[in-house]
Amino acid sequence: MTMSGARPGVLLAAMAAMAAVLVTGCGTERSGESAGAAAPSRTVATPSRPANFPCPGESRTPSPTRTAGASSDHDGPPADHDAENHGFRVPFELYGQHRCDGLAAVKRVKGALEPLRERGDFAPENVKAALTGLGYPAGKVSSYEYGPGSAGFLIEADESLCVEGRVSGDSTEANAFGGYPDHSGCEIPSGGH
Repeated sequence: MTMSGARPGVLLAAMAAMAAVLVTGCGTERSGESAGAAAPSRTVATPSRPANFPCPGESRTPSPTRTAGASSDHDGPPADHDAENHGFRVPFELYGQHRCDGLAAVKRVKGALEPLRERGDFAPENVKAALTGLGYPAGKVSSYEYGPGSAGFLIEADESLCVEGRVSGDSTEANAFGGYPDHSGCEIPSGGH
């Protein structure tokens, strides 16, 4: 093959560049793609929180709620392995209608326990009686001495709604949450992984 006006070094360089393009292009076609088509860009879907809406008696834009046991340490990546290893103890937050149901349950529970607080009656059996008086089954309500002058309680309102708190001379506290990741029920998990 003779070419007029071409220098042999330039011709060799052009042929080497063409061969390099052909070699590097081999094996890049993916299954299901046509040759020459650009690979589709992949977008990684990040989980999003379900949308909340104002519950009865709330302002127009509900503020983010903190549930029992939740802290800002669990909003991002764990700062240490201890926090990561105890993630199974962080309860689920409530969203949407479940959040409204939780807020309503908290209001009812506080209303039932406030008379006990005003009387200074912190006997666990009286706390349980007040809560079962709201219609919660006795088997789904536990109450216990929380310390001197206070009682704690835990209610499994339904399969995805738990209410916990305490009543003392200072205040009546209640928080609603949606259970735990590693098991059903409202009890704090005892084992780790």
